[in-house]
Amino acid sequence: MDKNIEFLYKYLNNASPTGFESTGQQIWLDYLRPYIDETIIDVYGTAVGVINPGKPYKVVIEAHSDEISWFVNYITDSGYIYVRRNGGSDHQIAPSMRVNIHTRKNGIVKGIFGWPAIHVRDSGKEEQPSMKNIFIDVGASSKAEVEEMGIHVGTVITFEDGLMELNDKFYVGRALDNRMGGYIIAEVARRLKENNIELPYTLYIVNAVQEEIGLRGSEMISRRLKPNVAVCCDVTHDTQSPMYDKKKDGDIACGKGPTLSYGPAVQNNLLNFIIDTAEEKNIPFQRAAVSRSTGTDTDSFAYSGEGVASALISLPQKYMHTTVETCHKDDIQACIDLYYEFLLKLEAGQDFNYLK
Repeated sequence: MDKNIEFLYKYLNNASPTGFESTGQQIWLDYLRPYIDETIIDVYGTAVGVINPGKPYKVVIEAHSDEISWFVNYITDSGYIYVRRNGGSDHQIAPSMRVNIHTRKNGIVKGIFGWPAIHVRDSGKEEQPSMKNIFIDVGASSKAEVEEMGIHVGTVITFEDGLMELNDKFYVGRALDNRMGGYIIAEVARRLKENNIELPYTLYIVNAVQEEIGLRGSEMISRRLKPNVAVCCDVTHDTQSPMYDKKKDGDIACGKGPTLSYGPAVQNNLLNFIIDTAEEKNIPFQRAAVSRSTGTDTDSFAYSGEGVASALISLPQKYMHTTVETCHKDDIQACIDLYYEFLLKLEAGQDFNYLK
């Protein structure tokens, strides 16, 4: 297996719940180090690889490292655990899922989201999964036994699942949102190094924390770096599978290239520069329209300080915020290609302002 694919599996199979991203960030940094000149790590764990430090013109390519998860919220006297969300976790997919409970002192403790058997449910008024009724069973019979395992209120929980391939075309797993973005920007750094590219500006490769609870990591690091340009990478919804409304959700398909978004937070001259690059290099891409915000770290960079020329490159994904998030291999490669060609075309001091 190639080194980059080994990294991909190691990185994706590691848990990095929001607020607890340190192990995943270490995996990412260890892979990136041969391809960068310096690192920056902030107090909450956002990791940055720096190429050509000290140049006056500063460019960011960015993804986020955290994944949705759960917190222990309440432990019953009989040893069952009720939870609250850490990010946008989906209560409807929880029943029958296996989980890893990440304790501070005892490492990972195994658990399951239990659910009553179909035999005993009243089909006429069947109760649906909700935050009021989903619960975790760790095989304990009392609250004291749960606590002896090292589990307490505030302990973080992730679904137990691993990366797999589907029909030799897709990667499938949990937390492709957005550690696949972290993989993409790391591969851009690797290609720059292996091709001996000397960029005329400082490049920051940013893997931000705490996106899933309000773009907090990018908010902090954008103020610290003060870049001139930022191009963020996240996922967007493939709308081809059942239950989507293309008139409302847009017409985006896995396998047809990255999605470039139009919206107030996206600086139009920068967006057009990226589109021109894609067309010149025959890199396939799709288009999407967003409303007031992109809902991604692009917003944090765009409105940071005095404003940063920002754009969004999105990786189409099926089944977001499930354990079977699905991305096409060709789209991943096209994202890498687009970032790489954009960085080669970008000039130091390039002005994207509207008015001259």
